[in-house]
Amino acid sequence: MSETTSATSTVLPVLPALSVQAERLIELGVHEIAGLPATELLSFAAAAEAPAGGDGALLAVHPDHAPASALAPLLRHDGKPGFVVTDMPDVDLFAPLDTVSLPDAPLYLLTGLDRGDQMANWSPNEALPALTAEARTPLLLTEGVHWVMQQPAVLERNHCFMTIGSRLRKANGALDARTPAIWISNGTGRDGRERRNAPKIGWCWAGNRHTWLGFASATGRRVQDL
Repeated sequence: MSETTSATSTVLPVLPALSVQAERLIELGVHEIAGLPATELLSFAAAAEAPAGGDGALLAVHPDHAPASALAPLLRHDGKPGFVVTDMPDVDLFAPLDTVSLPDAPLYLLTGLDRGDQMANWSPNEALPALTAEARTPLLLTEGVHWVMQQPAVLERNHCFMTIGSRLRKANGALDARTPAIWISNGTGRDGRERRNAPKIGWCWAGNRHTWLGFASATGRRVQDL
């Protein structure tokens, strides 16, 4: 494991303006999944852009309104739709860690996104305290999906990412050892050859390292001041 995370990830294309992001979500039908009128997304985005405070921010729908299982098929890579691995039928039960605070609103913004390339080959157990020490918050699985929906270029072969802000708790209160991630399928095993190059939601063990997975994080979450 590296001794520092001061280096930042590869520079990625800038996110579209929030109004364009809102239109994209509407085009994909995310507002219908969330049970929100299209006008609410558009007005939220317009209000957030007004003071020029939304530059570089990601528009996200609260996971209680739009779960990962419903959003996954909306992802695209190489013309292939996204999917959840077959051994993750409980994907929507992965909830925010106790240390992750979500706005109490159906729509919110994430700022300062980073893919965490500099932490590739770290384990989730190693990465979480390092992110916390840098005052960064790990992305939730649904937030990672939103990011890829808006900017597909953030998902590159050999440069994909984990979303360790989402974890599953067992009945005894302990964390399940699985940690969710988004990467590109090789079309092997139960994925099926037809899914080669498709965006894939899966999981890795919390104590394992992977050279091709960074740790997506943000500087914060907020609801714009109306």
